Amino acid sequence: MDFINTGIEEIAVDIRTLEELVKKHDLVLAGQWDYERMTFDKKYTVSDGVYYLRVYGITPGDVGKDEGVVEFITPQLGKHYYPHGVEYGEDEFYPAFVVNDSKKTLAALVKDLQTFNLK
Repeated sequence: MDFINTGIEEIAVDIRTLEELVKKHDLVLAGQWDYERMTFDKKYTVSDGVYYLRVYGITPGDVGKDEGVVEFITPQLGKHYYPHGVEYGEDEFYPAFVVNDSKKTLAALVKDLQTFNLK
């Protein structure tokens, strides 16, 4: 499930600022990064499975060296299927609580990020 029109796509922030801000919203980087992109996840464990809100960032800098400005692309909500991974399809069922909390998280994150927006 894509979260469109959140405003996050119009934001760019310094990578060092970003890492502290996302923690405030229960988003973690963990190992989901390479040199030019990163994925921040918020995990939801509910009775019927595990869901992830994913916020994607890209940078021409070097994530490993904490260098660069991060821009964002459309966040997604997906359901985890062991052992295959996370599915994002429109045919997936997403509990209302998870969808609503994801929207609230994104709105609060965008509000905080706008303070540091470099665009």
